[in-house]
Amino acid sequence: MDGWMGRMLEVDLEKGSFRERELDPELLTRWLGGRGLGVKLLYDRALGVEPLHPSNPLIFAVGPLTGTPVPTAGRFSLVSRSPLTGTVFDCNSGGRWGVGLKRCGLDVLLVTGRSPEPVYLEVSEAGARLHPADDLWGRTVSEVMTRLGAAHPGAGVAAIGPAGENGCLLASIMNDGSRALGRGGLGAVMGSKNLKAVVVQGRSRVSVSRPGKLSFVLGESRRWIKGNPVTAVGLPRFGTAVLVNLMNELGVFPSNNFQHSRFPGAESISGEVLEERHLEKRRACWGCPIGCGRVTRAGGLRGEGPEYETLWSLGAQCGVDDLEKVVLANYLCNDLGLDTISAGSVIGCCMELSERGLVEGGPRFGDADAVLGLLEDMALGRGLGRELARGSRRFAEARGAVEYAMQVKGLELPAYDPRGLQGQGLSFATSNRGGCHLRAYLVGPEVLGIPKMVDRKSTTDKPGLTIFAQNLNAGVDSLVLCRFLQFALSDEYFARMLEAVTGIPYKAMDLHRIGERIWNLERLYNLRCGMDPAEDTLPPRLLREPVAEGPAAGRVVLLREMLPLYYRARGWDERGIPDPRKLAALGLPE
Repeated sequence: MDGWMGRMLEVDLEKGSFRERELDPELLTRWLGGRGLGVKLLYDRALGVEPLHPSNPLIFAVGPLTGTPVPTAGRFSLVSRSPLTGTVFDCNSGGRWGVGLKRCGLDVLLVTGRSPEPVYLEVSEAGARLHPADDLWGRTVSEVMTRLGAAHPGAGVAAIGPAGENGCLLASIMNDGSRALGRGGLGAVMGSKNLKAVVVQGRSRVSVSRPGKLSFVLGESRRWIKGNPVTAVGLPRFGTAVLVNLMNELGVFPSNNFQHSRFPGAESISGEVLEERHLEKRRACWGCPIGCGRVTRAGGLRGEGPEYETLWSLGAQCGVDDLEKVVLANYLCNDLGLDTISAGSVIGCCMELSERGLVEGGPRFGDADAVLGLLEDMALGRGLGRELARGSRRFAEARGAVEYAMQVKGLELPAYDPRGLQGQGLSFATSNRGGCHLRAYLVGPEVLGIPKMVDRKSTTDKPGLTIFAQNLNAGVDSLVLCRFLQFALSDEYFARMLEAVTGIPYKAMDLHRIGERIWNLERLYNLRCGMDPAEDTLPPRLLREPVAEGPAAGRVVLLREMLPLYYRARGWDERGIPDPRKLAALGLPE
């Protein structure tokens, strides 16, 4: 099939066995790849399996556009059940690792079992091999990248650091230097399998059905990307850090564990100051014309980032305005294999509990050195860090103060105060993987005016808008492409690219339909794993404590107004359960 390789490799680490099998063409055309295909395989094979059980699979999946000339088509997805949230979970990452997997002639790499000893997995067109990894165990991500990069020149490497080995539920998987499968603790799933790294290298070509048509669409697309101020100027010059000052001015840049919606030190940790003091050069993922990556220097070290979310989590969330310390904390997270959003957020939660007298001798807001120390302690499972490594919900529950954990379904919220963004609040509450900004990203229309500006204080239009974005984004995640393309390109362009590559007449509405199918299957997975629909909510602070000052003053999230309308528009009942007729229409099991 044009676009797809049509093959999946299954690896059982316990048996040390490998099995290649063909993928059903109907499975591919209905679920595309990446997130959609991964969720379908997880539902069919491991529904209800505990996250750290050997049978919980790690499903690495690429999409039909991966490895083609489509911009940003070097990404890949990883799907599993999260040990942090207990929900279905997918991450996707850039770099070049995804292209490496596809050029091995594979759409999916599915890993189960637990190796009796530490190993790393090598995948190529010739097959797969397991190598002993005793000498890599305990090493940082950068050390592993250096060693495996030398042993396998030109290969893509995805690896965990000490955090994943030690079962930290905030552990990430890093690839190609500092790219990250960051959220949900999937690094702990990899660590539980005694799998230190996965190396991919191949040369297979990806066939394109209509090269001339694809070339024409890409020509148009590149003109839109170059003509859009976000993709042509903002992201290339400042990276995602360009958002810091903007969000702070709008009163939606939370600080001190969301006690405030603005941060007095925002200017000190902004993208503009990062560029002036620490930026060395830009870096782009494979096939990306935008180049939002930042290579930086700080404290005599060199690394990548920090991104907007990290400047917030290790800065404003912890009351820290020392930019150099924030950059160093970011480097440390990358090397230890820690999700920067959740790591910073749980420390901010701990700081508030300390100041409320619930953590004896704990850290206080503004203590940058305490942040650096706690990051190491979380990754290595030491002292207070051992408690924080279980995430903010578990940590605050243990202290009798779960209301101060700024999370949804166990996943720490990112850098937007939804009290000033009603649609973003609804999208946080209804996200299948927990408190995630990317499932819908209503910041686009509510702040950036993309595709058009809407009233961020309004609630009446937000249920429909949230569903539209959630469905479309699930489709784009299954192609697998970078979200930043959506600043410049409409759903029509994605459908035209998919049609040109596969030769199948996909339309824009097909992407929405596929996305809706994925969203509902994720919902079913969560419900059948025991999730209570009452978890479609927000921390009490965001529902009951109005913003004290600034542009969002006096506001809370009006979730009670929006959620019933959201359920109804989804075709779910008043409890948030999908209606059998909706499931049948989507071809899903009742």
